[in-house]
Amino acid sequence: MKKQRLKAVALSTVLSAGALVGSVAQADQTLNSILQVGQAKTKAAQVSQQKIDKIADQTSSLLQEFKTVNKQIEGLRVYNTQLEKQIANQLEVIKQLENSIEQVTVMERQIQPLILRMLDGLEQFVALDVPFHLEERRERVEMLRNNQERADISVAEKFRQVLEAYKIESEYGRKIDTYKDTLNIGGQEREVNILRVGRVALMYQTTDTKLSGVWDKRQGGWAELDAAEYRSSILKGIRIAKKQASIDIMKLPILAPEAAQ
Repeated sequence: MKKQRLKAVALSTVLSAGALVGSVAQADQTLNSILQVGQAKTKAAQVSQQKIDKIADQTSSLLQEFKTVNKQIEGLRVYNTQLEKQIANQLEVIKQLENSIEQVTVMERQIQPLILRMLDGLEQFVALDVPFHLEERRERVEMLRNNQERADISVAEKFRQVLEAYKIESEYGRKIDTYKDTLNIGGQEREVNILRVGRVALMYQTTDTKLSGVWDKRQGGWAELDAAEYRSSILKGIRIAKKQASIDIMKLPILAPEAAQ
C-alpha cells in the first residue's frame, strides 16, 4: 500500500513538474511575444520620430523660405512704389519736353527769318563799313548764307554762327592791327602796310614809307596824307600793332564825325 502511495505521489509530482515546465515554457513564449511587440512598437516609434523630425526640419526650412520670400516681397513692394514715383516723374518730364519741342518748333520758324535778316544787316554793314579785311569778311557772310541751306546744321548752330560773326565785327572796333595789301596809288599798284585803329582810322603807308594815306569815309576813297607830318606816327602805329613797340600816344589823321541827319 505504501509503495502504491509513493508511486502515486511520485507520479503526481512528475505530473506537477511537467505541468510546471509546460507553464514556464508557455510563459516564456508569452513573454517573448510581449517583448517582440514592444520592440516592434519601439521601432515603429523610432520610425515615427524620424518622420516627425524630418517633417519638423522641412517645416522649419519652409518657414525660413517663407520669411525670406516675405522680405523679398516687401522689398519688391518698396521698389515698385519707388518705380511708380520715378515713372510718374518721367511722364511729367516727357510732357514738359513735348511742350518744349512744340515751343522750339514755333521758335525755329521765327528764328530762321531772323537769321536771314541778321545776315542781310551784316552784309550791308560790311559794305558800308571801313574797307578792311574786305575779302575775309565777305567770305564769312557768304559762308553763313550757304550754311542756311544745309540740313546737317541745326537752326541753333546757324544762329550761333551768325552771332559769332557779329561778335567778330564787334571785336574789330576795339583792336589795332596791321596787314599788307595792294592799292592803286597814283595810277600804280603799290604794296602797302595797312594800319587800322578800331574803326576810328584806316591808313596805309607804302613799304618804302614815302607815301601815306587815310580812308575818307565821306568821299568813299583814299586821301593822301602829308608824308612828313604822319610818316613817323603811322610807322609807330604799325610797330605797335605788330607788338614790336609798346603802346604810346600817336598823332593820327582822325576825320571829324558827320552830323546826324
